[in-house]
Amino acid sequence: MSESTRAAPKRGQSKVYPDAASALRDLVTDGQTLAVGGFGLCGIPEALIAALRDSGVKGLTAISNNAGVDGFGLGQLLATRQIRKMISSYVGENKEFERQYLSGELELEFNPQGTLAERLRAGGAGIPAFFTRTGYGTIVADGKETRQFDGHWYVMETALRADLSLVKAWKADQAGNLVFRKTARNFNPACAMAGKVCVAEVEQIVEIGDIDPDQVHLPGIYVDRIVLNAHPEKRIEQRTVRQG
Repeated sequence: MSESTRAAPKRGQSKVYPDAASALRDLVTDGQTLAVGGFGLCGIPEALIAALRDSGVKGLTAISNNAGVDGFGLGQLLATRQIRKMISSYVGENKEFERQYLSGELELEFNPQGTLAERLRAGGAGIPAFFTRTGYGTIVADGKETRQFDGHWYVMETALRADLSLVKAWKADQAGNLVFRKTARNFNPACAMAGKVCVAEVEQIVEIGDIDPDQVHLPGIYVDRIVLNAHPEKRIEQRTVRQG
């Protein structure tokens, strides 16, 4: 994605916003497509999702691996009926998602997990489509172009682009260079790159130069706004303890 396609701040303007609500205020509108990072409840932008809920925007299409759980993560936006369509891979752990989908109230575009990740990556890289063997011969391939290469059949999948990306990182510098922590990286970099505008929620903000360039996971060119959330809840989706 070229620099000119992103809504970069004006020269001298800080990327850091005082809170999630102010970072989203002039960005969100009804009917947008959003790419939201996270895997289950790991690495989700908690404060940004809550601010999106409070904004009252509706008719949203959300690209995300899943939709959180009932009452947390993107599950909050399902409860308020702000999401019209989900483009997802895994939709378990969420009874309201199940209810809305089975009743025809929520549109769903299912993707194999690797296909979803590659569709986002392709969107960020400017690749319009690609072929994959995953899903051939199943309902995933219904209505899609198929082609044979070297004796194997492939399904053509199109790239995913978003009007706005909401991601979560561990650390950012003032320029928006991001460092993710362990498995919380998951879909976040791909979501960030696939959006026309990206807002990152982080636990630490440091000065430019404090992050070793070799440790940067996502360059600041992909990040337009930064919000500090130093103490996220980080709710655990499934807590299992030993018996006895």
